[in-house]
Amino acid sequence: MEAELVALAASGATTLVQQMATDGWAAVRRRMAALLARRRGAEEEAEVERELDQARADVVAAQQDGDEDVAPGMAVIWKARLRRLLAEDPAAAAELRQLLDEVAPPQQAQATVRDVNNTLSGTASGVVVQAGVISGGIHGIPPGGPQPR
Repeated sequence: MEAELVALAASGATTLVQQMATDGWAAVRRRMAALLARRRGAEEEAEVERELDQARADVVAAQQDGDEDVAPGMAVIWKARLRRLLAEDPAAAAELRQLLDEVAPPQQAQATVRDVNNTLSGTASGVVVQAGVISGGIHGIPPGGPQPR
């Protein structure tokens, strides 16, 4: 399989799992089910929708429980499904790209990379995050930072 299609499957799976916890999930679910069931009929599409619903329920429950391992694991499962689809039907790549273009967060155009240096000193405790761009939330840090013990 071409590296481009492997990357597309990975991007599709990651975006799919990210969308599971958003308000736009219903539209993504319907379109992804149609894509995954291409050329197989309405019965197969309904089955894929049920699988997507169960996956979403698992991801949402894990987020509520603070379990950060479920979403990446779920992405691996859907990546395999998308890779199989693209291997069987390379023409599905255009449809998947279109779906991703519509639902994926917009990329920053030509982001500039700069050196950033921070110096931390003293005895304060807490979490420090240094990043250029964060897409999505930082999980595991309570609002207002860590609480003293």
